[in-house]
Amino acid sequence: MAYDPQIALIHSLSAQLGAMAGVEPRVIYDDGIAHIEVEVTDDLLRRWERAIPVLSRGDAFGLTDTETGQIAWLRISRDGNH
Repeated sequence: MAYDPQIALIHSLSAQLGAMAGVEPRVIYDDGIAHIEVEVTDDLLRRWERAIPVLSRGDAFGLTDTETGQIAWLRISRDGNH
């Protein structure tokens, strides 16, 4: 399989967020778009200033409230600018 810089970016961002949060992020692929979601933990909050540059590598990013807390997410599309 050939090296795909976009897949490498997705894996790298996911690994960085997971290391900061202390939990495994979810990566969801949907019609050429990758969504990376990670639970906002106390560990991630302590590293929030380092998390923002990672999240901003996506085409879009944000926070979603859930019944149990918050999810930080970013989206990377096939034709996005990185």
